[in-house]
Amino acid sequence: MSTQEQSGKIKAILKITGIPVLVASLCCLAPVVLVAFGLGTVAFAASLANTFYGQYRWVFRIAGLLLLTISLVFYFRQKGICTLDAARRRRNEIINGVFLTLTAAVVGYVVWLYVIVEYLGKLLHIWK
Repeated sequence: MSTQEQSGKIKAILKITGIPVLVASLCCLAPVVLVAFGLGTVAFAASLANTFYGQYRWVFRIAGLLLLTISLVFYFRQKGICTLDAARRRRNEIINGVFLTLTAAVVGYVVWLYVIVEYLGKLLHIWK
């Protein structure tokens, strides 16, 4: 596999997983954005983050998973896998793509939410 093909596959994975990871992390990203743009106080952002992460984190995670599923469906349909017969013929490609994308999404979610957003929140004094 050439370097150009690998680069294309990495771009495709990032395209599929990018928006779902952002949606899944909105529980903590929204308060950071509010403070960063001056649309809310630190106290309000901390309260909002506690509410979103405490009570609604699974809603955000499920929304991200649904978006990831929709992204995968669009991706495979774009590659010409539109019928069950085509899905059966290219079963290994679908399984590998789903596992690779799911792994990339989980790693992206963990790094984005628990490293990047966490440090941004600490920088803005939302979290101690």
